[in-house]
Amino acid sequence: MQFYIQRKEQFAAQLSQLKQSYNLISLLRAAAAVFVIGSVYFAISSVTARDTAVLCILLGCGAFIVLLRYHNTLSLKKKKAEALLKVNEDEVNFLEYNKLPFESGSEFADTSHPYAHDLDIFGNHSLYQHLNRAATYKGRRKLADMLLNLLPNNEILKNQAAIKELGNLIEFRQEILAQGRINNDSKPVYQKITAWVAKPAPVITTIARILGTAAPILLVGLLLYYWIAGDDSIVPFINYLLAFNVAFALKYVKLIANEVKDTTEVAEIIKGYAAILEIIEKQQFESEKLNDLKARIKDDNQQASKQLARLGTLFSQLDSASNILAAIVMNGLCLYHFHILDALGRWKKKNTANIDQWLDVIAEFEALGSFANMHYNNPDYAFPEINTQYKVAFTNTAHPLLNGSKRVSNTIDFSPAFTILTGSNMSGKSTFLRALGVNMVLAGTGAPVCATAASIHPLPVLVSMRLSDSLSDNTSYFYAEIKRLKEITDSLRSQRAFVLLDEILRGTNSDDKRAGTVKVIENLVHCQAVGAIATHDIEVCDTALQYPDALINRCFEAQIIDNDIYFDYTLRNGICKNRSATFLMQKLGVI
Repeated sequence: MQFYIQRKEQFAAQLSQLKQSYNLISLLRAAAAVFVIGSVYFAISSVTARDTAVLCILLGCGAFIVLLRYHNTLSLKKKKAEALLKVNEDEVNFLEYNKLPFESGSEFADTSHPYAHDLDIFGNHSLYQHLNRAATYKGRRKLADMLLNLLPNNEILKNQAAIKELGNLIEFRQEILAQGRINNDSKPVYQKITAWVAKPAPVITTIARILGTAAPILLVGLLLYYWIAGDDSIVPFINYLLAFNVAFALKYVKLIANEVKDTTEVAEIIKGYAAILEIIEKQQFESEKLNDLKARIKDDNQQASKQLARLGTLFSQLDSASNILAAIVMNGLCLYHFHILDALGRWKKKNTANIDQWLDVIAEFEALGSFANMHYNNPDYAFPEINTQYKVAFTNTAHPLLNGSKRVSNTIDFSPAFTILTGSNMSGKSTFLRALGVNMVLAGTGAPVCATAASIHPLPVLVSMRLSDSLSDNTSYFYAEIKRLKEITDSLRSQRAFVLLDEILRGTNSDDKRAGTVKVIENLVHCQAVGAIATHDIEVCDTALQYPDALINRCFEAQIIDNDIYFDYTLRNGICKNRSATFLMQKLGVI
């Protein structure tokens, strides 16, 4: 955390200095503008001093332009310092458990997913919200996709190496995050970009290009001749060419209007993407994954950042077409917007196929950077060893969302493969199941897990823990649970999986529930599932006697000391014996 505190202080001081410089330049720019206005008035009112006044106007305009550019540069630096200050403030607040200042990923929530809803992958205080350090929409979506889908083993290993390397590149990660936050990217803006990419490039014929080039050149030539020779006889030809250029430009009004739509917003986001790509291009990497990603933003030795920056500039230039007076003057003189439209079309034909790939690279860096941030913040988390023998084992594992100073860790080896877990309410069964599920999900992305060591065969995760009635689908809780169990069974017929079940079949009577639970466990054994089922039915534990090589009983016990109940949340072998519910009801006078 000390690193974040130092960076926070550094950028707070930098921002203070930049604000002072910014305000000073604003005053000087205003003074230059007043000076130019005064010089213009002086030139009009005094004939004798007109030459001096014109010189003052030129000097004042030059100073104003220089100050304007410097002002824009300071503005960008100020925004960057503000963003970096906020990045480090957020990390301090996060590590001090003050607040979760990151997007929750609720837009990616899917209650029908095999585990996303049950394991709190998205939403407030979710795994996604703890991890998320992505600022672009596509980066946020990429992180969600990685949490929802199991990667092949070779990709997991590549991601592990990339995350380890990015974990140490803190300034690099923060530069990308800060630039992304400056962009203020969003799903609607991203959709505008993809919609523009999907549209065909504007068609400009060769004849149109020849006329669009020849007419302005001829007009400039005539204007120079008139200025030098003062020959009034060519004035009509100048007027004809001006009219021709305006009429010529009018032919492309619809095409220009079609391209210029939303370009102001899109132009700034595109330039932001270019800035992120430039940060990536300048960084040297060692891991295979990161170098592969970097190679995808090079095309014929052309840097993607420059190509995207060029696109952003073209959008900005075309945007001036919305100013009718400026459009008439600029197109009348040099067919300005026609040539920008043509350049935009040429750019599109050359680079359209690359845009999605370039944005994918940014998204992957953001998603991997999110996991790397977790790795940096939690150096005690372990990267699992990957095996192909269906072995799953965690040493000192816990739920990564719990406060590190308070959580209790447990060690478990899924040999035998499936655990029947007993324990009273509040003893920690459900939290432990979620800890196992979340850590399996993290392992499947290449991220570290909340454990001191782990050996994992990456498996699909199937969970039935948190179902609900659905009024819209006319579905009861019980029927929703049966459907989920069927989905799990169907999936296990085609592949082995890591299964977590929490107190299933609550919507039926005790005998039916017990018999049904036993049948489900037997089915899991036959399908060679790995995982755990939590139950309050002690009789269900007898199933382990029938399948000693496949099932084992484990439990969480409550301890009654000095007429009070304590939970140590420690996993034990065997079956739960204490009856905490009876004790609590007696103590509170319920029975």
